[in-house]
Amino acid sequence: MTFTGAIGTVCMFPLRAIIALCVKLRIHPNVLTFTGVVINAMAAVALAVDRFPLAGGLMVLANIFDFIDGKVARERSIESAFGGFWDSVMDRFSDITLFIGLIYLYAELHRTDYVMIAAITMMFAVMTSYTRARAESLIPKCKVGFMERPERIVLFMIGAFTNRMAAVLLVIGVLSVVTVLDRIYFTWRELNRHPSPSTGAAGAPGAAGTLRPPRLASGR
Repeated sequence: MTFTGAIGTVCMFPLRAIIALCVKLRIHPNVLTFTGVVINAMAAVALAVDRFPLAGGLMVLANIFDFIDGKVARERSIESAFGGFWDSVMDRFSDITLFIGLIYLYAELHRTDYVMIAAITMMFAVMTSYTRARAESLIPKCKVGFMERPERIVLFMIGAFTNRMAAVLLVIGVLSVVTVLDRIYFTWRELNRHPSPSTGAAGAPGAAGTLRPPRLASGR
């Protein structure tokens, strides 16, 4: 069991009650997803004004919504391809918003070094999601690397509660770089091991002249 999986198991008991309430009130899971984004935006504002403990508390609340939306959709039997797409897109908004809050704070403090660390970390955090989404349009699965979104959010919350965000950004940044490189190599290896029928040995378009259209991916 992963670290974040263990946390999920411990917290599942009270969350079941929240999920049951949302199902009873017939709250649409897409509304829950959007609510989580709004709360994460509030956390970003708290980061921007150097209110780190408040930001950490808001991130915890936001991620409750992020966790239960899929469970509510499953309980109500209204899972859909668009719901998965909506969830992935909103996750990207949430992630980038938090980074923008930190970049604003460090710019106000005239810490160009921290601004660059936050910006580079944001770039590789986005690329972590993109490399998986793009890879899974070509191969069945590309869930390699340690720094996925749950781990990133847990580290963000630790940084906020301990007021050690700069150190946390360095950890997220380094592990995100490793994860992106790992996913690029894994995809290259899988494509060379099982070449697509529509491509030649070197990966150029074959007789069909088209590549397989991208499919929906979680993009974590």
